Amino acid sequence: MSQFQVLDEVKVVVVYHSGYGNTAKQAQVVAAGAQEVPGVTALLISVDEVNDHWQDLNEADALIFGTPTYMGGPSAAFKGFMDDTVKVWSDNLGWKNKIAGGFTNSGNMNGDKLNTLISLSIFAAQHGMQWVGLDLYGGWNTTTGSADDLNRLGSWLGAMAQSHKDTDDGPSASDLKTAAHLGKRVALLAKQWVAGRQAVVETA
Repeated sequence: MSQFQVLDEVKVVVVYHSGYGNTAKQAQVVAAGAQEVPGVTALLISVDEVNDHWQDLNEADALIFGTPTYMGGPSAAFKGFMDDTVKVWSDNLGWKNKIAGGFTNSGNMNGDKLNTLISLSIFAAQHGMQWVGLDLYGGWNTTTGSADDLNRLGSWLGAMAQSHKDTDDGPSASDLKTAAHLGKRVALLAKQWVAGRQAVVETA
């Protein structure tokens, strides 16, 4: 029998902003992907409701950040949430050593989404968090590939999605599957991180 205690439920919080509903769809499948990992509980929180959930964010083992890309960066609403976390940051880096990840959506195939993910990863770094990217080969980069490939937009810092501006049926199925993969990956690594932290405590 293991000398270590059974892990408590690992908590993953997906905190996001969505202007037109597309990033919300992405957030939902990220949370669903995280929930697939046994022993993980995933909670979905919109930045519009975050003031009721600061304790949930503080207690989470992993935080996954999601925002649309507007004008080459995070939306104003999500940036407002980022700025509001200064109270956590100033409290001895209250989120340090949590696992973090991120995702974004825009109308254009590129849309400078990478800049948004860089902003999110720097935000996590300033909080002392450990960033998790994608572990998928880039898709849709050969003559035999297609828009149905996972990671079709070729992003590794986080999950990207593209949604047409003249319809409400975005993001694509492959982009949503990629987002779900990110959620599952972050949850799995958070579970390993928590287990390792517990092992160090138990053997110290």
